[in-house]
This record gives sequence, C-alpha cells and structure tokens, in this order.
Amino acid sequence: MPFETENDPNRLPHLIRRARVVLWDFDGPICRLFAGHSAERVAGDLVSWLEGRGLRGLLSDNERQTLDPQVVLRAVDRRHPGSDLVAELEERLTQEELRAASSAWPTPYADPLIRTWTAVGSRLAITTNNSPRVVRKYLASRGLVDCFAPHIYGRTQELRLLKPDPHCLNRALSAMGAAPGDALMIGDAPSDLAAAERAGVPFLGYARNDRKAKFLLEAGAESVVGSLETLLKLLRE
Repeated sequence: MPFETENDPNRLPHLIRRARVVLWDFDGPICRLFAGHSAERVAGDLVSWLEGRGLRGLLSDNERQTLDPQVVLRAVDRRHPGSDLVAELEERLTQEELRAASSAWPTPYADPLIRTWTAVGSRLAITTNNSPRVVRKYLASRGLVDCFAPHIYGRTQELRLLKPDPHCLNRALSAMGAAPGDALMIGDAPSDLAAAERAGVPFLGYARNDRKAKFLLEAGAESVVGSLETLLKLLRE
C-alpha cells in the first residue's frame, strides 16, 4: 500500500516504466541486514573497542550512545581520515556485517521484484554504504547475484564518499553507461534521497513502517511505498 505522498496517481507507474536502470540501496529495500544480529550491539562493541585502546575521547557523548555502527565509523574517520585506525575499524564493522548477513531477513517481495525487473530488461545495481563483500554474500544466499553482478557499489576506504555523497550512484551510472534521468534509486533513508538528488536520479522511497516514512517525507521524498508488492504489481501489469 503506497503512503499518501502525492495527488498524482500516475507518478508511480511513470517512475517504474521509465527506469532503464534501477539503483538499489541494500539494507532496507533488499533485506533487514541486522534483523538477527543487533546493530545496537555492534555499535556498542565498536565503541568498547575504541575505549579499550584509550580512544574514548574520539567520540562525543551522542556518538558513544548511537545505535548505528556507521555513525561510529564515520565519526572516527572525520577525526583521523584515511588512518590505519579507521581501516581497522572499518574491517571490524565489515566482519560484523558478514555475520549479520547469515541471519538477515529478506524484505517482503524484494526477491520476486528483483527477478521480474531483470526479466523485463531493466539493469540493476546496488549502491550502498555497506561493504560490497556483505552484499555479495547475501545475494549469493538468495540466488540473486546474477541480477546485479558486476554492478555492486559499496563502502570503500574513502568513507567521506558514503551517501549522502552521490559517489556510489555516479560509479554505477558511469559503469552502466546510463544517464541519471533513465535511472531510479530505491532507498529507505534520507541519505539515499540526498544522494539521488545530487546525482540527478529520480527517487522512490521504501518505508517498512510509519517512522521510516515520516523521515523520508520530511526530507522531501515525493513518492514512498510501504510495500514492494505495489511495485511488483505495477511491473507485472
């Protein structure tokens, strides 16, 4: 069921029909990566690891209390960009994401939507702030690698280029030879929307609950769906 984000009933079918290339965020639209492996605990473990090295002062009180491990990683990178410390912290997060991939929950209707979109001739890419190693592991477990490979663009050592920077979207568009206006970005966070806007790519929000929808709408998203079934039905029509 789409959220009431607009008055034009033709907007969503138009977005779907014109998309020659579909850029997917990973954690959210494709799966809930940390469904069985608490992101809050991972963030706490990263903070504890830093404190064990006498680096408590690198983080503000808010950053130490965050529920998001990416916040910890990016905070350290802002203070020590490109350092060995950041590289080690990033690898620790990647290992936690790899563990999480084994118990991730598929987003309802994501698998058939991905296969159907591929079958009708659209090309798909992943544009995510997660490790590309993690994405490949999850997609392989679902038999979906061939729907995306080789177009999986995830976190690199240059953390300043994570979304909302459009770097991963621009990499995908360049590699696929696609114009921004011929693409569609599907994401579940305001940072996805910001990256899409900066890349000139139309955006479709996915929100699994009202709280997520509220964040996207307040950020300016014009189209938000609460279920990927909506897109699957439009595509099959």
